[in-house]
Amino acid sequence: MKVLRTALLLAVLVATGAQARAAASGLSPEPPTFAAHRDQAFDRLRARWGSDDAVTLNAPREWRPAMPRQGAKPARGILLVHGLGDSPWSFHDVARDLAAGGILVRTVLLPGHGTRPEDLLDVDVEQWRQVVREQTEALRRDVGQVFLGGFSTGANLVTEYAYANDTIAGLVLFSPGFKSDVPLDWMTPLLARVRPWLLAPGGRAPLQNEVRYLTVPTNGFAQFYRSSQAVRRQLDERPYGKPVFMVVARNDSVLDSAYLLDTFRDRFPHPASRLIWYGETPARPGDEARIFVRSDRLPEWRISQFSHMGILFSPANRLYGDRGTSRICWNGQDEAGLQACERGAEVWYSDWGYREANKTHARLTFNPYFAWQSSIMRSVLDAAADSRGRPAGPAVEGSPGIGEALRRISFTAPAAP
Repeated sequence: MKVLRTALLLAVLVATGAQARAAASGLSPEPPTFAAHRDQAFDRLRARWGSDDAVTLNAPREWRPAMPRQGAKPARGILLVHGLGDSPWSFHDVARDLAAGGILVRTVLLPGHGTRPEDLLDVDVEQWRQVVREQTEALRRDVGQVFLGGFSTGANLVTEYAYANDTIAGLVLFSPGFKSDVPLDWMTPLLARVRPWLLAPGGRAPLQNEVRYLTVPTNGFAQFYRSSQAVRRQLDERPYGKPVFMVVARNDSVLDSAYLLDTFRDRFPHPASRLIWYGETPARPGDEARIFVRSDRLPEWRISQFSHMGILFSPANRLYGDRGTSRICWNGQDEAGLQACERGAEVWYSDWGYREANKTHARLTFNPYFAWQSSIMRSVLDAAADSRGRPAGPAVEGSPGIGEALRRISFTAPAAP
């Protein structure tokens, strides 16, 4: 025991001495790196999952573009931030397409995610903001120009950061969670103190699949509300002047899609900004140049309406594609429909809660327009890069000037998938 106490004391003295020497010399601690974030995430994931495949699916990842010369610094990079209950797998297909367009892509894993839903019981939105801050700064050291992207809650976090940091070149927002469609969402911070779960674990509802939580503690919704409240304050104060690429499903069961449409029209005025809107809605004069409307009812795909999450994934995605292995049957159907879906019966696809006579609906987890959507996304980022001049570093071969990029955005939209 005496030897152990002596060893511990020596370790403390060594650590304290190192900190004192760093302070005396004016040196600051090493800045956070993406490699460190990834390693820490792997440690947490390995403690949760017995399968290496599950660890890899949930872990942060980097996609490096092909560079014109060995060791060159990428001209552009983007950090992608997942939503509440999700994981970096949300961006598997999006990241691949962005990297193909010459962009360095990184995804992050937010605290409380990728492991078990109960790990969200004690998290705070400030912990999520810290990850965004640290990893954006890490990316800034490695590329010439930084973009941010996010899905749902992640879109709130990156928009909030971009408002406060003018060095961000533009935003990519999928189903941004600026405002929920639940009128009493402001009560969730109070409710979390007395009711940890809105839907208690152990019932019929599944807790999670390989890459996302299907049941979330009340505190998770409370932190989502806080993130949405913060970003709405910024949107109310002033427009955001950089280019924004945004995708919204009109029949999103989670968000106030009408608010999101108005937000794009009034708060994201850059001429290179584009909104893809899945679902019919009247066009306002002048909208045609910046807003693309596509039907979200596609009988040939057995799709009744688009969903909150489905916009992110290609039909070829191995988990969520039209032949994927992770069908989400828990979708607001009656028990008979749920059981039929779980048995592998033929289903239609929709967002949560949609019902139609003589049809069973699973969650829509793929987007038949995905390839076209990616082409519009890349064109917006090309226009954003050229609107400020090329950043330091090698140019991406084949990148258009802003005029050509805007022409591509306006004339490459298909009428149907």
